[in-house]
Amino acid sequence: MKTPKEPGLESLKRSAVAYLERYAASQAMLRAVLKRRVQRWARLTGAEAGAVAAKMGLADEAVAVAARAGLVDDARFAGARTATLVRKGWPARRIGAALAQKGVSRETAAAALEVAALDDGAAARRFAERRRLGPWRISAEKRAEKREKDIAALMRTGFSLSHARAAIDGSAGGEHGDED
Repeated sequence: MKTPKEPGLESLKRSAVAYLERYAASQAMLRAVLKRRVQRWARLTGAEAGAVAAKMGLADEAVAVAARAGLVDDARFAGARTATLVRKGWPARRIGAALAQKGVSRETAAAALEVAALDDGAAARRFAERRRLGPWRISAEKRAEKREKDIAALMRTGFSLSHARAAIDGSAGGEHGDED
């Protein structure tokens, strides 16, 4: 296996740009990618702890440079990720947890959730429709039989019992304009 080159600030900046060209990321995600690169270099070359710590500092600096250049923006990332998860029908609590897992601060996540103006009842209906649960189930005979399982599926997703019941017991046609 080829020994990787020693990472410097310029090579870490190039790595950051290459990563951000392919993926949307938060600052924490980019920092983790760059630090993994440094760790891989250290592991394969047997670098000393002091050198590794200095390179980790360069990774932090490369993230700061990318943030100043506008290449990585946690607010923009949180907004886009929130919009995607809202379309999927995720509840606000689960979206907040997903953003936290990606390293987005609570304040930034709260701002993104506020902009999205989430309605967990509507999200539960969207989720049930996407998964063909409750009133969106193809087989009418199975609806009553699978009611409890459908409610449990919504609750495992993060919806409250009241939102899950409302989505499963609701009508598919009237709320979504499917009726002529």
